[in-house]
Amino acid sequence: MTAGDNRARLMALYGTMCRIRAFEETALAAHRAGEIPGPLHVSIGQEAVPAGVCLNLRPDDRITSNHRGHGHALAKGAGVQGMMEELLGRAGGHCRGKGGSMHIADFSVGMLGANGVVAGGIPIAVGAAQGLRLLGSSAIACCFFGDGAINRGPFLEGLNWAALFRLPVLFVCEDNGVAAFTRAESVTAGPGVVARSEALGVPAVSVDGNDAAAVDAAAGRLVAEIRGGGGPRLLHATTFRLLGHTSTDPAAWRRPGEVDAAREKEPIARLRARLLAEGEAEATLDRIAAAAQAEMQAARAAALAAPWPDPAVAWEDVQDSGAVRGAL
Repeated sequence: MTAGDNRARLMALYGTMCRIRAFEETALAAHRAGEIPGPLHVSIGQEAVPAGVCLNLRPDDRITSNHRGHGHALAKGAGVQGMMEELLGRAGGHCRGKGGSMHIADFSVGMLGANGVVAGGIPIAVGAAQGLRLLGSSAIACCFFGDGAINRGPFLEGLNWAALFRLPVLFVCEDNGVAAFTRAESVTAGPGVVARSEALGVPAVSVDGNDAAAVDAAAGRLVAEIRGGGGPRLLHATTFRLLGHTSTDPAAWRRPGEVDAAREKEPIARLRARLLAEGEAEATLDRIAAAAQAEMQAARAAALAAPWPDPAVAWEDVQDSGAVRGAL
């Protein structure tokens, strides 16, 4: 890779992270203004993981996500307007306003959906990978999940099945050290996700999940191995969630000074400092960040002006035996 190619990748990573951060900050503002019903699970501070991983994925690759999935969807190419309208419950949302934040999906770019069930996306990704194999496709599946998911049954079942059939799937554990309000070390026995993965025959790599370039490089190697027929791989990315569990959680349970210390290592500022040190113009980086904010503000305004779903379509997309509707 030439120096120019490397700089282009760094700038792409920076742009994607700025867009993710701007989307979530805008969504938080909309929630606080009463425009979005229900709490949001944002990933502010974790942007390097989806940006670095998805930069190595093709449009026909599939991803599954968890309840904190805005960044995954954006990094995979999901439309911003459809995402914002989904959060605001509008008819033009990717799920027609029915799914909301925790169930955003955009099949047109291979985003098979966020999931409110911890570890729920793992077997979906494995099934997608097996389907791709049966179709003779060279595409792969990628599954994002948190450290809390490794203590759930689908983690064992999914990795076991993927290893047994050497399926083309990349498992990505976003390890922010806490599941909701619970410290991972207080509920996770043994040496952790890498050891569990390798015990099931899935090679694993750990990376600093706040270093976007490192995530990009590690994901690139693993994706190449998977596409080459090497079977499943796992990427363990350590990161930090700067805000609370949800948009209504002030995170008073955090240790004193913990968040301030983490902000010094947060991924956007970290990559910005690297780009500046390598000679990138500060004005250019400022324009990228400002453009991301403007894009998301425009999407919010358009979503607020968009129509609500027609009540007549409420039962569409819902499995209906006939008995339930008649009883209402």
